Amino acid sequence: MAKTKQERLDAKAEKRYNKTHKKQYKYSAGDIIFYIIDYAFFGIFTISCIFPFYYLFINTISDNDLVKRGAIKFIPEGIHFQNYINMVGGNSDLMQAFSVTVGRTILGTVLMVLASAFVGYIVTKQEMWHRKLWYRMLVITMYFNAGLVPAYMNMSMLGLTNSFAAYIIPGIVAPYNIILVKTYIESIPAELEESAKMDGAGYMKVFKNIIMPLCKPILATIAIFGAVGHWNSFTDSLMYMQSTPELHTLQHKLYTWLNKTSNLGAIANTGSGAGALVEAASNSQINKYTISMITIIPILFVYPFMQRYFEKGIMLGAVKG
Repeated sequence: MAKTKQERLDAKAEKRYNKTHKKQYKYSAGDIIFYIIDYAFFGIFTISCIFPFYYLFINTISDNDLVKRGAIKFIPEGIHFQNYINMVGGNSDLMQAFSVTVGRTILGTVLMVLASAFVGYIVTKQEMWHRKLWYRMLVITMYFNAGLVPAYMNMSMLGLTNSFAAYIIPGIVAPYNIILVKTYIESIPAELEESAKMDGAGYMKVFKNIIMPLCKPILATIAIFGAVGHWNSFTDSLMYMQSTPELHTLQHKLYTWLNKTSNLGAIANTGSGAGALVEAASNSQINKYTISMITIIPILFVYPFMQRYFEKGIMLGAVKG
């Protein structure tokens, strides 16, 4: 089919635009050098961040004898997954710690997000009694705390030591996350809430049907903060669960394995029973690599699904003070 006059004119205009565009964005020698240096720097930086995880992983799936000799550097050899099978299937303490960590991460994150959303919404209300006072008291807790010993005494007097609640209750109120949510809510047009109130909606209905759906990006952001914090925490398990090893977290178990490996290695270096101790230290080293990967993999799989919410939420939540 023959082109119309207008189509021919449009084609010529597009060709002229493409030529101009190419000339306009022609890279100079300085630009090329800059991009080469830029990409090289960030490529090396990315590799330096990824390589420790890669090194751990290839040492957990390679032949154990080669790993003990330190022969695995860049490429796995004698690939197998028996270390993971042994660790998961033959270690009931580890699976118990895994279930405790998953439970505290899910429950603690959900309660923290709900509390941050509700408190963040409440402190935006001008009619709240002494709103500025309560908000400032909340912010002060970000900069001052009593310290480890008073915190332990407080938890002990409240009966929260050696209890699963010690993982959940202290983290429900997170001042920094509340500030992020408050700032985000203040960016939502007030007309939406006013319209709902004119239709007879109360605070709870507005919060549930308007505020919560609109706050998904910032709530996903603080959910990432909370989940990573709960998953990686081990000091509370170390301090508060001294008499209940069944409530130890996965990170606490990793901490125990690290200490065990270090102690075995130190004793082996003294030369006392070195052969058996070196063998035990080598096996503990492999177990340490394996449990390290077990603690890392779940959170690595979760984060990419939340990435798009994280980027949007953290930017919008930090626009206003």
